[in-house]
Amino acid sequence: MLAAKQRRAKKCRVAECGAPFVPQRLGQAVCSLTCAISDATRSEANQEKARKALDEVGRREIKLRKEKIKSRAQHLKDAQTAFNAWIRERDIGLPCVSCGRHHNGQWHAGHYRTVGGNPELRFEPLNVWRQCAPCNNHKSGDIVNYRIELVKRIGAEAVEWLEGPHEAKKYTIEQLKAMTAEYRAKTRELKRAAA
Repeated sequence: MLAAKQRRAKKCRVAECGAPFVPQRLGQAVCSLTCAISDATRSEANQEKARKALDEVGRREIKLRKEKIKSRAQHLKDAQTAFNAWIRERDIGLPCVSCGRHHNGQWHAGHYRTVGGNPELRFEPLNVWRQCAPCNNHKSGDIVNYRIELVKRIGAEAVEWLEGPHEAKKYTIEQLKAMTAEYRAKTRELKRAAA
């Protein structure tokens, strides 16, 4: 067994002290806690680091407090945003589901069965496809052409299933948080694979 490496004595970095000491940790530059406090308060660089660290801790605490007071509706909105981003990334090479064109404008995640009319299909991937902003915003989804293209993409049987009755879903906050994390991870995977 090899003998432990002997550490060499150093001189304390604090000018008033200057006492020799054997460091106990890697990178130790001062001999005692008193000298460490003195060194930290004197150096502008250390004060800047300390201020940044405290700011980061403060931001983290604020983020956690905001997360605790979030309502179910806010969690639902976060989950919907993550799901929509995944849909747009999933269908990146496909044309608009309604008008069939490729363009350089804004893309939406257009629901065939609307969220207001069928909230139970809000997170159903077969119900949501990449759609251009003009079709989604100005033509209310252009549902006639949407349905024609949807039959081509997923088949008549699946479209009829979407148009049929569905059981209502009430997501808990924990389920919504899990869905948000899942869809964000899926979106990151798709972006990594495309890069």
